[in-house]
Amino acid sequence: MPTIENVLGGELQICCISPMTGYYRNGWCDTGEGDHGVHTVCIVATEAFLEYSKNMGNDLSTPMPEYEFPGLKPGDQWCLCAPRWQEALEAGVAPDVILDATHKGTLEYATIDELMSHQYQGE
Repeated sequence: MPTIENVLGGELQICCISPMTGYYRNGWCDTGEGDHGVHTVCIVATEAFLEYSKNMGNDLSTPMPEYEFPGLKPGDQWCLCAPRWQEALEAGVAPDVILDATHKGTLEYATIDELMSHQYQGE
């Protein structure tokens, strides 16, 4: 299997398994032909972003047990859709990004400089 690249040109790293994330629900921000949302940005959720997303019609904070989704809280990592991250950036509420776990396909929606300006620095 070929190596999947991240936005830095290295090997894509896992984003999060608790909660389980990614288009394939395997913890990786990988993408494929059926991923119309382009779930490629590994983010660290913030209260401002979660509120913004909810107001835009994508409630990521409310648990949905029928989909085994616990709901996100600030500090949770998640594979976000690249177009949604770009919208949040333009609205001034883009969450931080874990670059080594963000798929290179994200660069079709955001520049490396935009992503690096929101690089997660850890705690």
